Amino acid sequence: MNQLKAGAALSYVSVVLHIVVGLAYTPYMLRMLGQSEYGLYSLAASVVGYLTILDLGFGNAIIRYTSKFRAQGKQREQEEMFGMFLVLYCVIGLVALCAGASLALNVENLFNRHMTPEEVDRTRIMLWLMTFNLAVTFPLSIWGSIMSAYERFVFQRTVGVVRIIANPLVMVVLLAVGYKAVAMVVVTTIFNLATLFLNWWYCKSLLHIKVRFGHFNWGFLKEVSVYSFWILLNVLMDKIYWSTGQFVLGIVRGTAAVAVYSVAVHLHGMYNSFSTAISGVFLPRITAMVTKGQNDKAVSDLFVKTGRIQYIVMVYILSGFIVFGDGFIRTWAGEDYADAYIICLLFFIPLIVPLIQNLGITILQARNQMKFRSVLYIIIAIASLGISIPFAIWYGAIGCAVGIASALVAGQIIVMNIYYYKKQSIDIPRFWLEIGKMSIVPILFVVASLFAISYFHIHLNSYSHLLFWGTVYSALYLPSFWWLSMNTSERDLFKKPFRRFIKK
Repeated sequence: MNQLKAGAALSYVSVVLHIVVGLAYTPYMLRMLGQSEYGLYSLAASVVGYLTILDLGFGNAIIRYTSKFRAQGKQREQEEMFGMFLVLYCVIGLVALCAGASLALNVENLFNRHMTPEEVDRTRIMLWLMTFNLAVTFPLSIWGSIMSAYERFVFQRTVGVVRIIANPLVMVVLLAVGYKAVAMVVVTTIFNLATLFLNWWYCKSLLHIKVRFGHFNWGFLKEVSVYSFWILLNVLMDKIYWSTGQFVLGIVRGTAAVAVYSVAVHLHGMYNSFSTAISGVFLPRITAMVTKGQNDKAVSDLFVKTGRIQYIVMVYILSGFIVFGDGFIRTWAGEDYADAYIICLLFFIPLIVPLIQNLGITILQARNQMKFRSVLYIIIAIASLGISIPFAIWYGAIGCAVGIASALVAGQIIVMNIYYYKKQSIDIPRFWLEIGKMSIVPILFVVASLFAISYFHIHLNSYSHLLFWGTVYSALYLPSFWWLSMNTSERDLFKKPFRRFIKK
């Protein structure tokens, strides 16, 4: 239990650190690298990122079946499973190495149209390094999955926190000396290998994990493959959504467009993490409710309640970004990245819907009905790619983002809401009625703030200006939202931590 509590706490520390370090380190990195060099780095990372789908969802399967065998006391079966997956991951690592080598050898054919010969050479070097990193990661990743199954979260999360801090600190020094994107890849590779070998050492020395080779259970592999398939589809969908843009822009537009788009994707990751952190608190409860067969109204009530709580946080972030995002990006990243504001809006506005409805994923998992969502998302992701390519040619990075936004609206908003209502018996009309009433205050504040900025010519071109006017906005927005948009139970939910702190 102490491992679980400490691991959960360290997970939240990791989320906060990722955001803080990202906000502090990224502008320095952008300025030291330059737009072209950052575009090369982002492009190489997105290309190699496609190869991570070769994991095939097995990492999650290792955790599940290790936990299952431990509960059943099947030590030998567990050790044979580790041997089977170690062999599989070695094969997958070789496949990744061959695929990455093929990409590295064909950089000119893929990107030569919008790159200089020097940029092509640096991209090739980064692809080789990232491919090596990934090929080694596959067989060694089994140890991290085993640690998760054994609930050894404290060591894992602590190493992760150290890595989050140490990696950018080393890069700040190297960038100051004059090293560029290739050095970033080298440092990332070193930290990744160090983490993997630490996991191996922990499993061998402290958990005394044994691996048995020679018994390859094909029937068991088939069972695991069925379980992993739907996880794989979701990973594939995420890759198509959030990595394809850089690849497409690298081919049709060049490194500058890739750099701008990558900044928006980076901010999307931060935006997304706020909702994920909140929803995790409710996952055990909804799983228990569905498992016990409680009625649809009880599930709908929690769906609406959770969505409202998530919306409180997400709409504050979204409304603030709409008002101050343009000035923030110009100050934080630089004038060359101004288009990232429009791209972020195309991501953030439609994305708020699935983020406040992500409890629906847990409901589908508990009911073992993930097939529809997984298949739908793959179809929509492929369709978004079809839209993004011509739009990227015509309108650059913003056009590419339009393709993503269109897919989000069609798949994750319209179709999934109909599915939740018709097939899962979730009261979607009541959900949107509640969200609609909560949206009056944010909409009025956004309209009034944008009007005031334009009418009074308020400048948001420095951190001091952003901090001052952001504080004024929050001082007016938060009390208004507290009394006009939140209900009594929601206010009590936010009051409880402060009451406990005062009592202590």
